[in-house]
Amino acid sequence: MDLELGGKTAVVTGASKGIGLAVTRALVAEGVRVIAGSRSSSPELDALGDAVRFFPVDLSTSAGPAALVAEASDGLDILVNNVGALTPRTTGFLDITDEDWLATLNLDLMAVVRTTRAAIPLLIQRGGGTVVSVGSVNAFLPDPGVIDYSAAKAGVWNLSKALSKEFGDRGLRFNTISPGPVSTSLWLGETGVAATVAAAMGISPNEARQRVIEAGGGISTGRFTEPQEVADLVLLLASNRAGNVTGADFRIDGGLTKEL
Repeated sequence: MDLELGGKTAVVTGASKGIGLAVTRALVAEGVRVIAGSRSSSPELDALGDAVRFFPVDLSTSAGPAALVAEASDGLDILVNNVGALTPRTTGFLDITDEDWLATLNLDLMAVVRTTRAAIPLLIQRGGGTVVSVGSVNAFLPDPGVIDYSAAKAGVWNLSKALSKEFGDRGLRFNTISPGPVSTSLWLGETGVAATVAAAMGISPNEARQRVIEAGGGISTGRFTEPQEVADLVLLLASNRAGNVTGADFRIDGGLTKEL
């Protein structure tokens, strides 16, 4: 399927690893020029060459998102909001401080708000464009262990839906993707969810991973989602093949959520 993305310009946040890196690779393969924003680059991102312009930025700050988007001042077609992180709250809600909440909201919600706000005028100048925000299944599957992250991701979905209504007649589309567990360092790294829960419970990371998944109802396919599978969905939503899709959310969780 020809997605007709060649020659377009995209901004991707959190682009140096995991889902963001997979999205950046996929866009480059389609002929898209990518402005990649992250706190630091990576050898894998650097290896993509001149098709990617890396911009070092802290997207949790009030000024960082606008500075990143300003790198696309000569034209922007696609924004992929992907930056995010979570901290497992293994001791419960009462131990989560205001500072913890604000740190989560700044990176997982306000970075999306600020980056999108900066991007919309450029997308309108281009005559239209699309914003794809990577949320989380936790927007629909609240979990005490990631309660602040879940709330922030629910806000991302709500924001995207509202913007689809406000700017639909200006040629802009807004959609979200809600992955379940993905095979990235956020879940499987040395300081990821599985390792953090395992240390708190005195069990192995593999057993912790299984317990977290079972608590959510189990994955029907029996496996985590791969970053490239999320990236493929981003490509489709960013293309005119999904030209009348807006205000929608797409779960890619292997059947973790069971409700209709």
